[in-house]
Amino acid sequence: MQNRGRLRAGGVLPRGLARALAVAFAAACARRSWLRAALATALALAVALGPSIGPSLGQPLRSFMPSAFAAATAANVPGVYPAVPTPRQPSGGGLPGFHAPPSMPSYASGTTAGGPVRTQPARMPFYVATRGTTTIYLLGTLHVGDPADYPPNQPFRAPVLAALNASPTLALELSPDDLLVSQDDVSKYGVCRKPCLQQLLPEPLWAKLAARLRGNPEALAEIRKMKPWLASLLVETYDSLSAGLQTEYGTEAQLQNVYLRLKGRRVVGLETLAEQMRAFTHLTLAQQREMLAQDLAQTPAQNVADVQTLLRLWRLGDADAIAAWDAARTEKLAHDPRVAASVDNRIVYERNRRFVARMQLYAAPNKPLFVAVGALHLGGRNGVLQLLQQRGFTVDPG
Repeated sequence: MQNRGRLRAGGVLPRGLARALAVAFAAACARRSWLRAALATALALAVALGPSIGPSLGQPLRSFMPSAFAAATAANVPGVYPAVPTPRQPSGGGLPGFHAPPSMPSYASGTTAGGPVRTQPARMPFYVATRGTTTIYLLGTLHVGDPADYPPNQPFRAPVLAALNASPTLALELSPDDLLVSQDDVSKYGVCRKPCLQQLLPEPLWAKLAARLRGNPEALAEIRKMKPWLASLLVETYDSLSAGLQTEYGTEAQLQNVYLRLKGRRVVGLETLAEQMRAFTHLTLAQQREMLAQDLAQTPAQNVADVQTLLRLWRLGDADAIAAWDAARTEKLAHDPRVAASVDNRIVYERNRRFVARMQLYAAPNKPLFVAVGALHLGGRNGVLQLLQQRGFTVDPG
């Protein structure tokens, strides 16, 4: 049975897709380039692509993003801990030119998407910021991941686990409560009542998008109803999932699996859903077009290779190296460098400043705060680590 949500404005989407887009939007701000949205958005698909969507929309989405059907809704629900996933083959019918996600071997086979199962967790970008008796632990996250990076017996390095144990509060970009009540908001602002995307794009850009979706008319019909920024997120999501990553192995989901087993702890957000929403809804049409143009500047295979490069850098744990790589990538892909810079300022740097202000509100002497935000928020001259140093914190690798 198809469950539909009526929107006060904009279009109408099935509840499952509406929820997907809401979580996608909330998570999409996690990275400095458009690639940040791709990895973040996959969390949404863990929630959306399940029994709540009806057959008419379910099939085009299954064709559009087949690997998302292997994800568990527990990735976003506090207090529910997903088991090691059972591998599932893609459902077929993928987009021409898009690389279908590979099957996901389980731990039982001794391998994962990243190769043999490792006995040690990934290093990850992890830092300790101190000012007097105030301590803030900072972990740079990826919103989808490889199970090889989270060994079942020890998903995080000992210093990370010790920091979690010492912290009464875990701060994510958005609180779990906001994620769970955000089902209609993205649809309200990102979906038109009737097809609108083609009219909002220059003809060459629309032609490139239509070619990318060639052979999948159902998916193209759905994306026609979306504004450019939302279409951008969905195109990126497929490419990141095609890299072989899994939503239930996103860092936030794994952190909560550990943290919510501890007693007397709370999980908070560094910004509200409305604040994240404005990051995209206040983009000009030129800025939205820039996002989509960057998504389509490379082939899907090239985008997948970039996702894999980011994963390798994240495993090394150097936030500044990640930021430098991402800046070079953005410079290479930018259609209009001036517009691209303005988008970065809106959806990354302004939010970094808000994050740091909220961290200081939550942190207290002798009550450490554990912060987990997208890895590309941390490094660089406008990153969270630099902003904390400007406010008198000493920042060291953890």
